[in-house]
Amino acid sequence: MGWLSAALLVAITLADLLTPGGLVVGTLLTVPVALAALAGNRRLTSALTVLAVAANVGAGGLGALRDGGAGPQELGNRGVSVVAVLLVGALSLRAGEASARAARLAAEEERLAHERALRRMGDAVGGALGEADFVERAAAALRELAGAESVEIGRLARATLREPHGLSPEGAPSHLGRRLPLEVLARTGGEGGGADSPSLGHLRRRDGEDEALLVLVTRPAVPPERLREALAILEAPLERAALLDDLRVQGERLARWGEVLQDLVYAFSHDLRTPLLANSMNMRAALRGAYGPLPDDYRATLHNGLEANTELLALADQLLLLAKYESGEPGGERREVKLRDLTLGVIGQLAERAGARGVVFEPELEGVSVHGLAHDLRRAVQNLLENAVKFSPPGGTVRVTLRGRGDDAVLAVTDEGPGVPPAREATLFGRFRGGGAGGGTGLGLYLTRQIAGAHGGTVTYARTARAQSVFTLTLPRGEAG
Repeated sequence: MGWLSAALLVAITLADLLTPGGLVVGTLLTVPVALAALAGNRRLTSALTVLAVAANVGAGGLGALRDGGAGPQELGNRGVSVVAVLLVGALSLRAGEASARAARLAAEEERLAHERALRRMGDAVGGALGEADFVERAAAALRELAGAESVEIGRLARATLREPHGLSPEGAPSHLGRRLPLEVLARTGGEGGGADSPSLGHLRRRDGEDEALLVLVTRPAVPPERLREALAILEAPLERAALLDDLRVQGERLARWGEVLQDLVYAFSHDLRTPLLANSMNMRAALRGAYGPLPDDYRATLHNGLEANTELLALADQLLLLAKYESGEPGGERREVKLRDLTLGVIGQLAERAGARGVVFEPELEGVSVHGLAHDLRRAVQNLLENAVKFSPPGGTVRVTLRGRGDDAVLAVTDEGPGVPPAREATLFGRFRGGGAGGGTGLGLYLTRQIAGAHGGTVTYARTARAQSVFTLTLPRGEAG
């Protein structure tokens, strides 16, 4: 266009020089200026405008010399010609600026519209979606963004499209479960170059563990770079969806394992109690003389065996309770429980064991009642008293107080044992911790906390200024929810 405009400028200038001054062919110099403006070249348009004015004036001057002067008509025509060239040049430049501004505005509007479409696509595939749901939504959202006839997404395995699979619109031709035709692979560039084609792309997880999802787009209305940009945005929610699927699978697996372990605990605890009870009955019968006189050493062995059986039965009971509370369903009918009678019953049960160590109970119990599960509350109180007896020094005293404090019942068990090192206090009520107060299996205090929490209460530990350990069980006196 530039060369054509220059050639016209020269040709019109020569024609102006060869024609009489009255014709003023120089008016035609507006034509190359207009052509340069159509080319969209601002610099060329300005240069041709200046050259056209110079050619017009020069041709007029040379014509005047040739014709022996120029009359008013010739001068007027020449002036009109020059003004016409200037007007055409100026208007062409303004028109070019307006056209460029309009093009920029149109490009900006198109960019904003594309960004809005990308946001809508992101919103469509947002949320806690699994990979299957994500693929279905992504196919519909990508079709809307690309203005495509159809979009199909699936996992490609051995040239066959597999699940997870998404197709939009429903009823469009699908390749699910079928090998992709060679013409499709050829049209899309195959596995290696598919992402460069507007009709194929890949969605990949960042970890790269799984095969990429294949995206087939039929007749997209957007250029390839827009399609690639959309696919890049979809990769983050794809990874999130895959991670959610992994978490669900792991959660289901852990739930199954939890059920198996719970069943094992129930079975173990139940089956353990039967032989232990039978063994205890036989040993007690032997101690009563059912099998004749026994040597002192053998009687001592039987007493040790009975004590070991008692510990194992307590462990079985705690395991059953633990399995029940860990499942989140303690169960059982809640009723009014008289804590004073319950605590006295536990003290009487532990009197023989405490007496063997020279430990004395000092109960100060008020008549306080709560609503809850009697057996479980008994186990919680028993755990606290057993710990106090176990870790009290020989000849020590265990002080047990029960008082009503506002809407709460407060049971405090104080012993003179060595207490818990400060570094271990944070994990004292944890599961399977050992050593220090509440040692052994590490279940007693943990189970006590579980029982207290299920009844809306708490259990705490403190060390007094007199070097005494105090475990405090607080329970609401009203009916627990």
